[in-house]
Amino acid sequence: MYKKRTRLIGISIALLIVTWACGVTSITGQPDQTKEELFQGVTYVREVRTEPHDMVYHVLTIDLRADGIKALVTPGNADQELPVKARTTSEFLEDFEVQIAVNGDGFQPWSANPFNYFPKSGDNVAPIGFAASRGTIYQPEFGAEHTLYIYKNNKASINNEIGKVHNAISGNRLIVDNNEPIENLSDAVLHPRTALGLDRNGRTLIIVVVDGRQAGYSEGASLADLAEILIDFGAWKGINMDGGGSTTLVIQDENGNPQVLNSPIHQGIPGNERPVGNHLGIFAREN
Repeated sequence: MYKKRTRLIGISIALLIVTWACGVTSITGQPDQTKEELFQGVTYVREVRTEPHDMVYHVLTIDLRADGIKALVTPGNADQELPVKARTTSEFLEDFEVQIAVNGDGFQPWSANPFNYFPKSGDNVAPIGFAASRGTIYQPEFGAEHTLYIYKNNKASINNEIGKVHNAISGNRLIVDNNEPIENLSDAVLHPRTALGLDRNGRTLIIVVVDGRQAGYSEGASLADLAEILIDFGAWKGINMDGGGSTTLVIQDENGNPQVLNSPIHQGIPGNERPVGNHLGIFAREN
């Protein structure tokens, strides 16, 4: 099963022609569309569009009732002003031995200086929004962030607490509510995007990652595009997470190593992962 998975969903870098100069990235060629079961209760879909613009996006639908499914948000130290250590998504997957990992909230401090980017892996940072891991709240709520809660019994909710906080991670805005896009979402600005959504019963988690800033492969998605994708996959509510160079989706391969499903674009380099503040991880069992 694992060998089949690697063959079907691995983006063949050898088939991509990459030019990186002056911050402009060009890739020719798009992967095939695919759909398959990765783990018990976990379905992966990669879809490819060429109209109205090139877009490659990746969707995981996760049945939170399936055997072996458990969530984990990056643990943090509630006694520190900067409670988490920055990690790439692959590092998070390895450090905590989860089977699925996706980047989470925005974070601070942050500097995009190409010669002195901050943070590097291991640097301390703080998520911008509310965050909790395994019952420990390490970043209190402030500002206008929107929060996904996943409880110890694996039920989940967005923005309304329905039990004792167990795992919680935040995004910068609500983009889907009552299975409808939020009004006045931008349909013009394209970026790499990450989104998290839930079905009406809070029993199916939907992870969406859209590649971007890679001409000839995927230009990215607008917020309106992102909401449409969430709704297409059954989201009743959905939130926009940190995007741009942070957008990364990783699974564990047959050898227990990280396998990146999308094409991250940290510092304009295809395949380059950004160290970020926190992540959402999922434990899952093999089929």
